[in-house]
Amino acid sequence: MSIPQSGGGPIENRNQLAEYLEAGNKPESDWRIGTEHEKFGYCKPKKLPLPYDGECSILAMLEGLRDTYHWEPVTEAGNLIGLVKDGANISLEPGGQLELSGAPLETIHETCDEVNTHLREVQTIADKINAGFIGLGAAPIWSHEQMHMMPKGRYRLMTDYMGRVGTHGTQMMYRTCTVQVNLDFKSESDMVKKFRVALALQSVAVALFANSPFFDGKANGHKSWRSRVWRGLDDARTGTLPFAFEDGMGFDRYVDYALDVPMYFVYRDGKYIDALGQSFRDFMQGKLPALPGEVPTLSDWADHLTTIFPEARIKKFMEMRGADGGPWRRICALPAFWVGLMYDANALDAAWDICKDWDLETREGLRVAASVDGLQAQFGDIKMMDLATRVLELSKAGLAARARAGAGGLIPDETHFLNALQESIDTGITPADELLTKYNGEWAGDLSKIYDEYSY
Repeated sequence: MSIPQSGGGPIENRNQLAEYLEAGNKPESDWRIGTEHEKFGYCKPKKLPLPYDGECSILAMLEGLRDTYHWEPVTEAGNLIGLVKDGANISLEPGGQLELSGAPLETIHETCDEVNTHLREVQTIADKINAGFIGLGAAPIWSHEQMHMMPKGRYRLMTDYMGRVGTHGTQMMYRTCTVQVNLDFKSESDMVKKFRVALALQSVAVALFANSPFFDGKANGHKSWRSRVWRGLDDARTGTLPFAFEDGMGFDRYVDYALDVPMYFVYRDGKYIDALGQSFRDFMQGKLPALPGEVPTLSDWADHLTTIFPEARIKKFMEMRGADGGPWRRICALPAFWVGLMYDANALDAAWDICKDWDLETREGLRVAASVDGLQAQFGDIKMMDLATRVLELSKAGLAARARAGAGGLIPDETHFLNALQESIDTGITPADELLTKYNGEWAGDLSKIYDEYSY
């Protein structure tokens, strides 16, 4: 989850909302890669989720990282709830999932170095407090009652609201993890093309990164239960956004959509003020019941944009949000996958050619099928294995064309970061398939073995 925004004066007219998004336009020379990944922490003796405080806890982790590796603290109401350093931040999801939001970097080589450093630091502190961390899309065994709410005001508000608007909202908050990448655009038309490709092809990411076949201690019938959870969260703020494929799509059209998404909160003086279900349009007119007479600032708008959860999301950059959390290789593979498609014009055009004629039924059908069957999914005449093969080839070509060298020039480009995905294409086996094979075979249904075999 995002940390509160700051800065920006009062919003005096609606145009400022689109201008805020448009300010993200950057020349290609300034395009960067921001990778985010979440992971579940647990206390090793009983393999139960980390509480906020105590000897084996989230607080102990944050304090250890702060003191040992010189991260700067982020606090809320006197509680340590995050860390910042060198353009990156470490934050907490509602159930204590530890998230690294990486710095904006130029290459996947740098991204993977950042991930390596972070996981090494996390392991060092975790070993001291007898904790472990594991990369999965959903908590395989823990119940909702076993999860601990982190001391962040927005989570208290969201937890209450989620129970009113959907069936899976609290599952998303407390028992899922993702890896995603934030990418840039150079113009409104570039944003629109990238956004459409991102929304249409998230199903491929769901399939390739499927890594949540267990929930509540048993197989759940989905390769990506996390993706299923998002379909039952809140229709007002999730999905594949059909309007994005209509004529007239642009920054202003996204503003229209965002204005109609019900609010969660307003952040003032270090506190979250309950604005659940209220309207940002009313806020613009000084008629928000939570703050009568006040008009929003640009930081309020930035905060509101973080409470919108479609499969791809626009802020001053674009977020790709379809993939399950996973092991180290796939943390690096996710940004490589999307950078190859989005940061090379030929690859982007070819990706759009694949999906530009799909209708809403096809896009939604592939999304559902991918969550259930992963690479074995099929909708109509489209087989996910064939689709994923084509898309991965485009991504690889895009990375080769970028020709961003690593290891002092010894590695000519970034294509090797896709090797984990190519292995899935070659074998038909995703992480979810591997886990199910073990569960039904050598583990004999004993899911507790997942922690020893798959932790970082």
